[in-house]
Formats: sequence, C-alpha cells, structure tokens
Amino acid sequence: MQVSVETSNGLERILTIDVPAENIDGAVQKRLQDMTRNVKMNGFRPGKVPFSVVKKRYGAAVRQEVLGEVMQRHYFEAVQQEKLMPAGYPQLELVENTDGENLKFTAKIEIYPEVAITDFSEVEIESQTAEVADEDLDKMLETLQGQRATWKEVKRKSKNGDQVVIDFKGSIDGEEFAGGEAKEFPLELGSDSMIPGFEKQIIGTKAGEDVNVEVTFPEDYHVEDLKGKDAVFATHVHKVNEKELPSLEDLAETLAADDVDALKTDVKSNMQRELRNALKAGVKNQVMNKLVETHEFDIPKAMIDQEIDRMRQEMMQQMQAPKGETPDLPADLFEEQATRRVKLGLVVAEIIKQQELKADEDKVRAQVEELASVYEEPQEVIDWYYGDPQRLREVESLVLEDTVVDLVLEKAKVSEKSVSFDDVMNKK
Repeated sequence: MQVSVETSNGLERILTIDVPAENIDGAVQKRLQDMTRNVKMNGFRPGKVPFSVVKKRYGAAVRQEVLGEVMQRHYFEAVQQEKLMPAGYPQLELVENTDGENLKFTAKIEIYPEVAITDFSEVEIESQTAEVADEDLDKMLETLQGQRATWKEVKRKSKNGDQVVIDFKGSIDGEEFAGGEAKEFPLELGSDSMIPGFEKQIIGTKAGEDVNVEVTFPEDYHVEDLKGKDAVFATHVHKVNEKELPSLEDLAETLAADDVDALKTDVKSNMQRELRNALKAGVKNQVMNKLVETHEFDIPKAMIDQEIDRMRQEMMQQMQAPKGETPDLPADLFEEQATRRVKLGLVVAEIIKQQELKADEDKVRAQVEELASVYEEPQEVIDWYYGDPQRLREVESLVLEDTVVDLVLEKAKVSEKSVSFDDVMNKK
C-alpha cells in the first residue's frame, strides 16, 4: 500500500491511497468461490452452480462490497502509518477502480490541531470570598415563609405586595385582541408579571372597583402584532387579598425541623453549601474563559458539527415536543457555543495529557458524597453512582476539570475580593 498526504487547507488533509490489485481481486475471487457452495439458481443443484455463472451474476455487487471493506481497512492503516489523528469521519472517493489494476482512492479528513499551552503565570483571576451573614439568613427565612404564604381577603385599598383577583379585557384602538382577556385572574402586585405599568395602576384600587389600565407593549414583546402598541385594559377588581406568612415555628414544623433553632441551623448550612459551590463555580468559569481566550488554533469543523448535533438533540429533549413536530433548529443557533465547547475541550484535554493528570479516587468519592448530600437517602445516591461506570466517569471528568482549574490557579495571578452573599447568589 502506498500513501501520499496533501495539506489542502488548515487542518484538512487529503490522503491518496494505492492498494495492490491482488488485495482486491483475491478477496473478490474468494468471496465468489464461497458463494458457489450456497447460492441457489434455477437449473442447478445447490452447490453445483458453475463459478463463471456466479461471477457473471454477482461479480459486480461482490466487488463493490469488497471495495467498501478494503477502502475502510486501508484508510485506517494509512492513518496509523502516517501518524495522523482524524477528527470526524473521512470522505472516501474512488479514483481508479479497474479489474486487474491497483485500486486508488482518496480520503479527505480533518486532523486534531496542535494545541500549544500558554504560560499561566500571566493569567489574572479574581477570587471572591463571602460569608452567610445574619441578615442573609433572615432574608432567606422570609423567602421560605413567603413561598408558603396564604392569602386572606381584606376590605381596604390594595397596596404593593397584595394580591388582587381581577377580570380584564384588552383593546387597541377600540378593537379587542386575542389573548388580552382573563377572568378572576390572581395578580400579586409588585411581582412585575404583567406588562410594564399595569400593576402600578391597580395599586390603590379596592373590591368592586373598575379601572381602565393604559399601557404600551414593549418593542421586544413576544407577539409580533402587539409590539410597541398602546393598549387599554378594562379591569374589574373582585377582591383584595393580604399575604399571611407562617410563623417560624410553623415553618420549622413544615420543614421537619425540631425547632426554630434547628431550622436556622439547617437553612444556614444549606446556604453555606450553595455559597461555597457558587464561589467555586465563579472561579472555575473565569479559568475556563481564560483558557479559551488565551489559546488560538484552528478547530476541526467536523468536531463543531458533532457538538452542534449534540446541543440540538439536548434542546429537542428539553422542548419535549411530540415526535415529528419538533422544529428544524438552525445550526447557527448553536455554532458559537459549540465552537467554545470544542475549543475548551481540546485545551483541557491537552493540559491533562501534558501534565499526566488523573482523577484522584478520594476526590471522586468526595464529589459523589457532595452530590448525594442534598438527598434524603445519600447512601442510595452514592451506590447509584458507583453502580454504573458511565455515571462515575462523568464525576471523574468533573474532578479532572477541577484539577486543571487548581493547576492554573497555582500559577496564575490571583487576587481576592470580599463580597456579600447577595452579590454572589443573585448576580444579574
């Protein structure tokens, strides 16, 4: 087998592969001879069909079948011989295919790029530090109380934070429009769940009152015909409800805590865990962004296309549309993010290779236990991970990524900044 390699463009390579004729003709001959033992044809007893007849009937099809197998096999041998690392599948094309003569074909491929890892000492990272303060705990307890609040009807004018139960009917230039009407709709004032300006005009109303709410639909509104249009909503207020929060004692009972002190301890512990994870994720995200920004190399289009397909499938699953009714999502919707993912994956893989990094078993165990800690039966979750090698490999990949992050942080210029719990957990 003779192989020549041509660089056509960037990472693209064209292999021209010359296969000796006997490799093809011998394989075709043998396969046809094997067929004569089993082929059935009218006028001949099984196993007695002359070779010439079998060749005439099946020769072309058998040769085509052999060609496919030979091309695949010699392509892989050629790649190994030339020490190439293909990214994606090859495009195989016949050049010469004549009985008794050498077979010649080409294989167009993209190869993995060479990734030169940069000097991490010039990378700048800001590491944030934060604590769960008493006011943060109080705010979280208020949030938990609010999530379990009930509504009690009151005989007064509505104010911010109340719930009003309303009927409304919208019109533009005196004409009603589709989707602009609702009956006995519960609206929490201050929730900003309606068109901007709607809720403010309801504040101060009381049960039995009618009000015309005048608003303008935003220019980026999701209904094309309503974008930027002025509308009037004829609104009737049925009742005004005031929010009643459960006591901390009732909240503790609801959340199966022994008492209020135990509730505060549990909530604070969860907040500290979430804060710790958020701070870690923030640093990791910075490091990963720097790895993308500080490395420049060609990226195989085949790998980007494969990542786009994966992302498209993920979105299809999230949409949960019935089979056959899923939209044809365009590739450019995913291309930027797919390119970033592939580039980052290549950089991280090269760092792991150069540094000969391995997923530490103790760190893998600690990561699994951390993931399991939020469940009622942590041991069942731990067993679930360790019961499936594929699931465990996903955790090992996370640990390896964290190891790469630690490696970068050891060499990078890291500055610390003290921030509040709210700054970390409620970033816009």
